Amino acid sequence: MSKKEIPLKSMTVFKFSSIFLGSLITIWSSAAVLSGLAQVNWQVSELLRQYLITVGLMQEFHTMSDFYTHIKGVEYIIAVMFLGAFPAFYAYLNKPAEETAAK
Repeated sequence: MSKKEIPLKSMTVFKFSSIFLGSLITIWSSAAVLSGLAQVNWQVSELLRQYLITVGLMQEFHTMSDFYTHIKGVEYIIAVMFLGAFPAFYAYLNKPAEETAAK
């Protein structure tokens, strides 16, 4: 038996242990999702909203000033991205004809 050859018994143990571990993780995650849905009265959209707020991808704004400040920040990010990408796009559109022709 060479060093690269794996015995059949260890392969079987690995296969069944990975199936068992996968089954446990599936049962645990299903229970977590069902428990969360039960807490929010079986509303999937409310569960997703609470998840996004928890991980920081969505914010709750308490005043109009907070909301306006957030929107202005997003607007400035979009403007800077446009000002950075426009010169490259303009140069791409105005290439001389001999550079764009297939050789």
